[in-house]
Amino acid sequence: MRALLVVNPAATTTSARTRDVLIHALASEMKLEVVTTEYRGHARDLGRRAADSDDIELVVALGGDGTVNEVVNGLLHKGPDPDRLPRLAVVPGGSTNVFARALGLPNDAVEATGAILDALAQRSERTVGLGLAGGTPGTDDESVPSRWFTFCAGFGFDAGVVGRVEQQRERGKRSTHALYVRQVVRQFLQEPHRRHGMITLDRPGEDPVKDLVLSIVCNTSPWSYLGNRPLYASPRASFDTALDVLGLTNLSTSAVARYATQLLTSTPDRGPHGRHAASLHDLTDFTLHSKAPLPFQMDGDHLGVRTSVTFTGVRRALRVIV
Repeated sequence: MRALLVVNPAATTTSARTRDVLIHALASEMKLEVVTTEYRGHARDLGRRAADSDDIELVVALGGDGTVNEVVNGLLHKGPDPDRLPRLAVVPGGSTNVFARALGLPNDAVEATGAILDALAQRSERTVGLGLAGGTPGTDDESVPSRWFTFCAGFGFDAGVVGRVEQQRERGKRSTHALYVRQVVRQFLQEPHRRHGMITLDRPGEDPVKDLVLSIVCNTSPWSYLGNRPLYASPRASFDTALDVLGLTNLSTSAVARYATQLLTSTPDRGPHGRHAASLHDLTDFTLHSKAPLPFQMDGDHLGVRTSVTFTGVRRALRVIV
């Protein structure tokens, strides 16, 4: 088997020595080409090259969720084709590693590498669905190119938190769960629309869902992790279905306390719920519109502000080693 290993040298939870050990372990079982990313978007370019090659059968992403997202967008640059495209394997190296953990892989790079090698030996793989988001025709954002996401997207409050975290990381702060919690508090204190939502969800053949302050789009469950604690925003979300949405219409102090508690105590059977919560399951096509530009994120990567985003849930988009 010929494989391409895409290594993010800035991955927060792997050292150079650990990466060397993982590379030797993988190279002992396959013909391995190793490329270290050198710029933002490099992993996407490598995924594109693998998709267009005639002999690469497997792409291994060693890094966090951002690295995985780039590789996936490169692999699917011509659209999904699970039977033709190289398979994907993920070695978690970031601070949260939602996609890898949602697949059931250990949250340790060495253990995950062992699990991947075992899966390859047993020819164990699955085909997963993905989300696609892009500009909405007839709006100011219609020229925004479509982009794939593996586990979540967010429009509004949570995307603002992601943007704040990225600003702190650019200033040299480490990506920790404490950093995220601090930015949640700051976003809440400075959120101008927390009592009167600006977002409307439109879907074919259904009444619109209006006045959302927060809209989280999930492709799988859990939505994220706080340390080792999984957070289930949309417990029914799955790689085997289309997309789920959790929307909140009120972020007053009491509402935030209630829904934050529900999220922290959420389970695979029960997520946030109540009068100000809207939960939608298995949506194939829908659009989120806002009366004012709001922050937007995909797979934990802040993408600036948008006034409208159109989503598509694509079943059976990519084969992964598990």
